[in-house]
Amino acid sequence: MKIRSITYFCNPQFPLDDSILQQAGDFLMQASAAFRAEGYEVQTTRMATTPFPRLLDSHIDQLPKFAEGLSKLLPEFNIAYAALGPALPESPRSYELIPDAIAASQNIFFSGVMADARGIHMDALRACAEIIVRCAPIDPNGFANLNFTALANVSAGAPFFPAAYHEGDEPMFAVAVESADLAVDAFSGASSLEDGRQALVREIERHGQAIAKVAATRLWHVPFGGIDFSLAPFPDDAHSLGGAVERMGIPRIGLHGSVAAAALLTEAIDRADFPHTGFSGFMQPVLEDSVLARRAADGTLTVKDALLYSTVCGTGLDTVPLPGDTRAEQLVPLLLDLSALALRLDKPLTARLMPVPGKQAGDETTFDFGFFANSRVMKLDAEPLSAPMMNGALIPLSPRKK
Repeated sequence: MKIRSITYFCNPQFPLDDSILQQAGDFLMQASAAFRAEGYEVQTTRMATTPFPRLLDSHIDQLPKFAEGLSKLLPEFNIAYAALGPALPESPRSYELIPDAIAASQNIFFSGVMADARGIHMDALRACAEIIVRCAPIDPNGFANLNFTALANVSAGAPFFPAAYHEGDEPMFAVAVESADLAVDAFSGASSLEDGRQALVREIERHGQAIAKVAATRLWHVPFGGIDFSLAPFPDDAHSLGGAVERMGIPRIGLHGSVAAAALLTEAIDRADFPHTGFSGFMQPVLEDSVLARRAADGTLTVKDALLYSTVCGTGLDTVPLPGDTRAEQLVPLLLDLSALALRLDKPLTARLMPVPGKQAGDETTFDFGFFANSRVMKLDAEPLSAPMMNGALIPLSPRKK
């Protein structure tokens, strides 16, 4: 298990206040040293800000220039990545600016709210679909969409990118882990499902409490928001959450039984005693998980399957390779389904979708990125919606009554 990210949440001000960036960088270096001293590899240090429409306010049209400048500054403060928070429904212009901001920067991430406690914001949802389509050709293989996700019912304080953002002026930090290997190990050779689950809960608690102890005893001067213990994978089979599912007795993830396995893994995180934050559930990034990538390539795992697993998983749809000619009108129904699940089930979900220019369903992907396992472009069974579904700016949708 590794620490995927130590994420520092702050309001960096506009214009940028170098002293706040210095505080962020200094803290992240101190935190990295503290966790490494306890034997944890720290992969990245990151900063997440207040939503950029509020940060920039009347200067919002300067977003691409602001992102470009911050991108150049981050290495000076030993910060690997920054998330400038979500575009907001009350600021339609904020959505329009994101593709240009992504094109202007290298290490800056963005998101866009499409659903929150008020309901599904249809104009914002359509704007998120447009962002995905506009970002696809920025890079020849559609890689720019790695830096954008659409948010449904996602609160501040989640340390995983691109969804991370901050509320308020007081800084805080949270930790995201890469821990799919714990699930692989727990169910490898387990004598029963319950034995494997108990072994996983024990390991999550052991690491979660160790990380929390470091935060409480060595990093107490900055408030600790908790740990997102989503079982994040790495693209080899020893760190594959899809592999963990198959070790639970499912012949191939994507077949029936996979929902139950995903639910059991997420429930194990819920059982464990540690300070929870963020998604803290089953994570299914297709291109970041070697087994998920293979099952998507052979057709066992489909976009509909991934949507179904979102009912019991953590993050939702993640790094899903789609045909390059996918239109925004085709993405809208998928984003609408995901938003409806998030609100009815009262859980955070996101969609990071990656149309690949020049590729059709079934074509091989050719990403050259250490955190990706190549797969095949997945088919999207979606057609444009019509009235009355597309009428109205807001679809109120309340959580299911218990």
